[in-house]
Amino acid sequence: MSETHFDLHAHSTASDGTLSPTQLMQRAAQKGVQVMALTDHDEVAGLAEAQAAASELGIGFVPGIELSVSWSHQTIHVVGLKIRDDCPQLLAGIAGLREFRISRGEEIARRLEKKNIPGALEGARKHANGNILSRTHFAHWLVEAGYAKDVQQVFRRYLVRNKPGYVPGNWASLEEALGWIQAAGGIAVIAHPARYRLSATRMRQLVGEFRELGGLALEVVSGSHSPSDIENMAQLAGRFELAASAGSDYHGPSNIYRDLGSLPPLPARCLPVWDLPVWSESTPSGAIASL
Repeated sequence: MSETHFDLHAHSTASDGTLSPTQLMQRAAQKGVQVMALTDHDEVAGLAEAQAAASELGIGFVPGIELSVSWSHQTIHVVGLKIRDDCPQLLAGIAGLREFRISRGEEIARRLEKKNIPGALEGARKHANGNILSRTHFAHWLVEAGYAKDVQQVFRRYLVRNKPGYVPGNWASLEEALGWIQAAGGIAVIAHPARYRLSATRMRQLVGEFRELGGLALEVVSGSHSPSDIENMAQLAGRFELAASAGSDYHGPSNIYRDLGSLPPLPARCLPVWDLPVWSESTPSGAIASL
């Protein structure tokens, strides 16, 4: 099977995506994806629906999550693949992250109001269909209210460091996040590593710590990675003896890095994460269709 038929990073309305879990699986099938993961931010509520839809459509399904991590004063995302969604440690961990998201959302709204943008919290909540309140929900409301032309402009103007609505993250530590994934029987992957704008030295430090804590893969192919990013991440994965993953980071038709079914293949020298022995060993009961 070609690597382009795998997409191991995508979001639904259970976090900050705009398609329901069922709609996401339907689009994946339409676009020729043969193995699809749902990796909502700090949330597992959409997995059962997505699994049922994937089974009906005849595509492989990988239950996952994307955990928010604070590392060296920076927010990093770690994807967990093939997790058990009933793991007590994982559920307790993401409950704490959801609580922080609520307090962060309230603070974002207070800071925006100081800049004469009232009603942001209520507006963002209207765009949040699940348990998660994210910056993307604020971004959609700010576009709707006419403060920016698109989501990307919202982030540049309001929601990143040194902008009016920026609130620093207070997320899980890298050790905590990997512990939760491992407790849930999952495979830990650093998501879209080229997006973090780390120096080469700090990137090696991050990947080294991740590897020492039991991380197994790097997202070499990502919807936001350029061809040169893919090459650099392939080299990094090889240097640290990590497998390579591929995911679009798809959030819906209106907020695309890359559409489903259009990922380039992994570089030939990479070991795909789905070829690791632990991939088959860690399969939760009934969680993935036969490939």
